[in-house]
Amino acid sequence: MSFEVFEKLEAKVQQAIDTITLLQMEIEELKEKNNQLAQEAQQAHGNREALERENAQLREQQSAWHERLQTLLGKMDEVN
Repeated sequence: MSFEVFEKLEAKVQQAIDTITLLQMEIEELKEKNNQLAQEAQQAHGNREALERENAQLREQQSAWHERLQTLLGKMDEVN
């Protein structure tokens, strides 16, 4: 009788070990995915900052062109 109890206990311990092993593997996979996502988020943040800088530069250029155009239109009005 005690041998059967020991076998059941051994089976439960082995099942617990298997479960722990699988959970550890899952944790490692999730850590890797988390690191990958963190890198992607950091890269996206950098890309966003670059796009914001480019947008600001383009707005400045647009403003400069607008001013030049207004100046030229003003000169044309003076000629007419």
